[in-house]
Amino acid sequence: MNYYAVFDVGGSSIKYALMNDLGEFIEKSFAPTPEASLKLFVDTVESIVKDFRKKYELKGIAISVPGAVNVETGYIGGVTALPYIHGPSIKELLQDRTHIRVEIENDANCAGLAEGWIGAAKDIKDYLCIVIGTGIGGAIVLDKKIRHGKNRFAGEFGYMIMEDYLEEPIGKTWSTLAATGGLINNVAKREGMESNALTGEKVYELAEGGNKEIQKEIEKFVKRLAVGIYNLQYVIDPEKILIGGAISTREGFIEQINETLNQMKHDEDSLTIQVERCQFGNDSNLIGALYHFIQRQSMHGE
Repeated sequence: MNYYAVFDVGGSSIKYALMNDLGEFIEKSFAPTPEASLKLFVDTVESIVKDFRKKYELKGIAISVPGAVNVETGYIGGVTALPYIHGPSIKELLQDRTHIRVEIENDANCAGLAEGWIGAAKDIKDYLCIVIGTGIGGAIVLDKKIRHGKNRFAGEFGYMIMEDYLEEPIGKTWSTLAATGGLINNVAKREGMESNALTGEKVYELAEGGNKEIQKEIEKFVKRLAVGIYNLQYVIDPEKILIGGAISTREGFIEQINETLNQMKHDEDSLTIQVERCQFGNDSNLIGALYHFIQRQSMHGE
């Protein structure tokens, strides 16, 4: 059995685990994400790795991070809540410090890989994973492999322009309209509230309490989500589309999207568009980061 140190780096915390090559957790915890510098970040990861190595021989270090990750070089493009991870090769820095092989991948791609390995897409080859949160991200998996694209932005579904492109220079994106953050902003505007006074859960509570205006906003939110999914099905035609993010666990949410998609099909009986909930919650990025490491290891014949 091989053992790995696995990290999921977020803006406020780093989740980490000792895992085996079956995707099982041996130990799991978290630490605050250093705000000040890259050196503190590397020091934090190295310290955790040292603790694991006191008990187990490690095969490698697998990391999930935000941003446009070049999996070959370890450089991270794009813009994230952690400016210091952009520029140097995180992969090389950690390999030099720990003398253990490091593999790194984008967090949404890791979530998608987790589902294809031991989750809701384990028996299929082509699928999409759409993660709904403050924005909308995701992963395109074809033949069990992540498609990164020329500029490493494949799967950044939230940037799709959906509405108001005739009246505005660019228009409103799918993230603006159909992410949980977009729903909160639209409800706050309608109710004359500050966005930071609301959460997705609070929005639904107000709707269930009888607020008709918020009920209408939720209906628009679901329809906008369904439109984006409908378009993605026609562009890529995957075997399955999975939905993740905290809102996906809400009772009836997936069923509401599928009902809307079914109404949009019209007479196209041969078209199947149905979404499913991602199987893993907060552990998905850790599981997917490990599977990415194992895939890369296999590519190099190790």
